[in-house]
Amino acid sequence: MERTVALRQAAAVAGELVAALSALAPALVGEDVPAESTSQSYFRVREVELSDQQAALHGVLAVHRGLEDLCEAPLSGADLELEIAGMRQSVLDLTGAAPGAVPDTVPDPVAPVGVPDAAAGASLESAWSARWLIGHQVHVLFNVCAAVAVADATRRLRDGDGDAALLRLADATVYVRGFPAAMTHASTIPADYYMASIRETMAPPSVDVPLSGRQHRGYKLFRAAMKHLLSVVPDSYEDLAARDPELAEARGALLEADIVDGERHVTLAYSMVHLRRSIAQKPEGPDNAVAELRLMRHRRAAQYASLIRFGDHYVADAVAGLRHS
Repeated sequence: MERTVALRQAAAVAGELVAALSALAPALVGEDVPAESTSQSYFRVREVELSDQQAALHGVLAVHRGLEDLCEAPLSGADLELEIAGMRQSVLDLTGAAPGAVPDTVPDPVAPVGVPDAAAGASLESAWSARWLIGHQVHVLFNVCAAVAVADATRRLRDGDGDAALLRLADATVYVRGFPAAMTHASTIPADYYMASIRETMAPPSVDVPLSGRQHRGYKLFRAAMKHLLSVVPDSYEDLAARDPELAEARGALLEADIVDGERHVTLAYSMVHLRRSIAQKPEGPDNAVAELRLMRHRRAAQYASLIRFGDHYVADAVAGLRHS
């Protein structure tokens, strides 16, 4: 009961912030912006360069809708804490109230467009369908904010501003830890309902092409930012710790969060689709959804093994052996 009251209070505060930002200028209407992909159309997000005010408004709209749904979603306390932390950081970053500068304009694909109403009195099925979109929109918000934070940290490192870089790496870690929490939020629906009513809407003939995570541009921006960061700071954990222990720990925390995100994606997929193939995989393919996600986790863990304090060297050695076989 106390949890629900606290969430409703947070949602009310977010609603007040939406009203204050809207008073400066109304939100850009998402339906007026063409979708650049099937994924954007389905999840009702758009990508367009926005002013600071519009970026803040659309980000807070996504947070507000997410908080309202969290009042009812059966999300675990641990994931709730991580998602709320990401929401808080996004509001601080987008309103310019957090340490570290926010660019004059940021790519913001988080413009909720006509999410089905899940207000009081709506059916459980309507609430579940809305939650699937709402949680994904929060996830997209975190992806974009994380990409900006990592890119900002990298720029600060190149400029020699280590203290500011550490702050932005910490911000990015908050977002990445929120990735699986937001995805779990979206998935707090019965697996049977997902299989019967949602999964089919993400594949032909409901959409032109099967949807997959590879189509999420916000996540692609994040992955590109991570690649750039590691090109600027490619040192092993031991070498970096000897030179700059704070940076080694901050980078390590971000990379560990990225590995855990991959691990939790595996378990989440298993809980929703069990041993089935993903809708984007060919029926005759060698892997199912869980196996493909597990491989992605292993590749990431192998890449990061020498860069973090407790690297998965067993997997790194196995991957290296396969590459040389």
